[in-house]
Parts: sequence; C-alpha cells; structure tokens
Amino acid sequence: MCTLEQRSNIFILTLTGNDDEHRLSPTLIAAILSALRQIKSVATSGSVLITNSQGRFFSNGLDLPWALAAGCRLKALARLTQMVESLVSLPIPTIAVVQGHAAAAGFVLALSHDYMLMREDRGVLYMSEIDLGGCLPDYFTVLFRAKIGSGLARRDVVLGGRKVRGREAVEMGIVDGVWGCEQSLREASMELAERLGSRKWDGKAYEKMRKGLYPKLCIVVGAVEDRILPAKL
Repeated sequence: MCTLEQRSNIFILTLTGNDDEHRLSPTLIAAILSALRQIKSVATSGSVLITNSQGRFFSNGLDLPWALAAGCRLKALARLTQMVESLVSLPIPTIAVVQGHAAAAGFVLALSHDYMLMREDRGVLYMSEIDLGGCLPDYFTVLFRAKIGSGLARRDVVLGGRKVRGREAVEMGIVDGVWGCEQSLREASMELAERLGSRKWDGKAYEKMRKGLYPKLCIVVGAVEDRILPAKL
C-alpha cells in the first residue's frame, strides 16, 4: 500500500506496487493518514515530506467499487477530506512527485501538497468527473481555486476534462517543473527537499502561514484552529 522512509530530515512516503493504480481505498487512505500522523509527531525544524509512487500511476482516484457502494460515497469523501486536512496541517513543507497518472481524487492528493513536480513523458493530470457525469464536492472546488491561479486553467481542468501533461501543467501554473525521466525527477525532488529543509523554518509558523494562504480551504476541510473570539462590547 505505502511505505514511509526517513533520510535525515526528509520523510519519503511512497505508494507501493508497480501494477497498482494506487486507488484510494479505505485501507490505503488509513495507511496514508497513519504515516502523516507519524510524521507530524516527530517532525522537527528542517523536516520535509516527499510523496511519490511506484509504477505507472501516482493515484488513479478513489476505489470506485467502495465509493459507489450504497452508503459509502459520503464515507469516502469524508476520509478523503481527512487526508487533505492532514496535509494542510502538517508543520513542514510538502512535495508531490507525480511520475505517472494522477486522476480525480489522485489529482486532489497531489494538489494538496505545497509543491508539485512532474514527469514530462508519463505524468498526466486529469479531473474525470465531468466525463463521468459526477459532481465535485465543495472542497475539491475550493482546492482548485486555491492552488490553480488561472481561471482559464481551472475551466479547462474542471469543466473541460482536459488531460494535462507535463509541459502544459507548467504553462498552466499547476506544477513547479517537469523532468524527462524517473531518476531525474526523484533527484530533483530530493534537491528541492534539501533546499527547503536547509531553511529550518519553525514548523508551527509554517503551518499557520500555509493556513493563512488558503483560509477557505481550511474551513471546508476542518483545518481551522480554535480561536478565542473577542467579547462583544
């Protein structure tokens, strides 16, 4: 399902299995949430998370038989919300390495990271709901508005069902860069993680500033910290 490795101050979360589409099933989501809790409990100043995958897919979305089963759709969306909330609430920089297809909820998983790096020849980003006749949950829409600055790009992704490849994703402002092969992509992700980690930012400050950047997203996924409201005069 997934593994968690630590190299110095860098955590590497890998979705495992070369023949697996890494569909987000209850088991995989639980494993990812467990890994994120573990990271948060031991992260220090200078820690960074890299999320990558094995095989042709980053993640091909939700496990459809589970998500479409009677009474399970809301549960599936709630579990996915927890995953987005956990990433938004991590007190460290996060990097998604998209070396294969990232579709629907898999696209959401990648976009929930601070940085996205992509493989030029195999990476594809695809929001499939429009082609399947589905609707987006509110937090999907808020996430896309928060992370993709261009309204035209959001239109093409969400309303046009556009399958976005590496160079296009850079031009549309969705990813930070593309690389020609898996090795160069992984090397680039490590270089970025090392560069970010060398800044040794305060984790609580980093988390708070991230949440300040995406306040609506934090509200819809439940990542808002409790605050003491001023008394009415």
